Amino acid sequence: VNCPFYFKIGACRHGEKCTRFHIRPPVSQTLLFYHMYENPTLAIALASGDDHLIPDEKIAEVRKHFEEFYEDVFLELANYGEIEELHVLNNIGAHLIGNVYCKFATEDDAENCLKKVTGRFYGGKPITAEYSPVTDFREARCRQFEEGSCARGGHCNFMHLKPVSRKLKNYVFETMYQEHPDYLQRHK
Repeated sequence: VNCPFYFKIGACRHGEKCTRFHIRPPVSQTLLFYHMYENPTLAIALASGDDHLIPDEKIAEVRKHFEEFYEDVFLELANYGEIEELHVLNNIGAHLIGNVYCKFATEDDAENCLKKVTGRFYGGKPITAEYSPVTDFREARCRQFEEGSCARGGHCNFMHLKPVSRKLKNYVFETMYQEHPDYLQRHK
């Protein structure tokens, strides 16, 4: 029997000890970068629902830290292929904390990226990436989190996606297409 959590979110809290099968795809449009985002301590407190205890200026610092990371990683990964979606998890469970999912336009783009980042470092840590079975993030998301009512908080086993401002998303996509006009040619 296949593990439904691994199939839906590309990670399982039981890891290798899971009694169900984790069938890793031989190829995919989506890459999972394990624990790539180093959450500041205050970000973990925010993910735990303790935001009422944190001053607004500190929340702004955490937001800035995340947005700088998002821009940096998005534009770096865009050098290896056209990105359709980039998501950073807000979960704090050991199997999900700091995970980054990047869905590319094609499997070839994802393969090129995987080859290029293997053996590299980010933030002083080796990049650990693999193909992910996740291609539809609507199925992997925690709907209760998006509605502001997830009782499990940061320990939920479904994806809590860190919010990215529309302004930042527009900027990184515009920059990607300016720096790589060949990606636009694919859509003609």
